[in-house]
Amino acid sequence: MTDPQWLDDVEMRAWLGFVRTRDLIAAAVGRDSSRESNLTYVEYSVLAFLADSPDHRLTFADLAAKLEWSQSRLSHQMTRMEKRGLVAREPIPDDARRTAARLTPRGNDVLSTAAPAHVDSVRRHMVDILDRRQLAALADIYDTLLAHHRRADAPD
Repeated sequence: MTDPQWLDDVEMRAWLGFVRTRDLIAAAVGRDSSRESNLTYVEYSVLAFLADSPDHRLTFADLAAKLEWSQSRLSHQMTRMEKRGLVAREPIPDDARRTAARLTPRGNDVLSTAAPAHVDSVRRHMVDILDRRQLAALADIYDTLLAHHRRADAPD
């Protein structure tokens, strides 16, 4: 076995910076979301993806892919959100084996109320801290990383 190629100082700063800021920013936005709208960060994400979809509806497979979750994780999350009346499960008429997730009118109302505070939180904890050049560079970096990992995860 060959020796590992240890991270140099810049590589370690980049890695730890990503890990630490991702966790800190997500936690801060999550706390704000819970306090302002009684939605978790995860619930907000589910509602937002459904709201941006045609007819406020996505198959479980498509919603899980957008969230980058397993369908099992999504199913458990949907159960919790259904109990609150935020989402509903619907059969897909032409395929009895598949299920769709739909944003309910109550879920849409909750999301509409939560969205301004959510955007304010994202700005306060990340976007407004960076100048436009930094923000563009960060967006490019994440586009590159996402494209790489999505290719690596894609079936052959």
